[in-house]
Amino acid sequence: MGDTGGEPTAIDKVADLGRDIGEYIKQQRSSAKISLRQLSKLAGVSNPYLSQIERGLRKPSAEILQQIAKGLRISAEALYVQAGILDRPVGGAVADAVRADVELTERQKQVLLDVYESFRRENDRAQAEPSTPEGSDVDTTGRADPEE
Repeated sequence: MGDTGGEPTAIDKVADLGRDIGEYIKQQRSSAKISLRQLSKLAGVSNPYLSQIERGLRKPSAEILQQIAKGLRISAEALYVQAGILDRPVGGAVADAVRADVELTERQKQVLLDVYESFRRENDRAQAEPSTPEGSDVDTTGRADPEE
């Protein structure tokens, strides 16, 4: 940590990002059952360089992250978020799960996320609209007086 009485400095935060992205890449590689050597070939980066990235010794550029994402068959956006290049997208666990699904193409993911977000907006609007107060004379058929 920096010399700020326990508060992390900007340099500390950047170093943490480097470690975080490295750990994330290693985790993704492990879950995909791809060796370091295989990923280095798939991503077009040297084996030692990729190893340094995973150990948090190097901070990859956006271009290198994109190549690694292709090698892992995951969204480059997911790596950019982990690296601190992009802000974390909204949407919660469902959106995160869609983005992480390796069986879907980027286009399919985007369509699903668009539909999901449209449903969320629709529900937000419905909740914001004033509802019919309890005890009113309107029933579910829309008639003013159910006795008519």
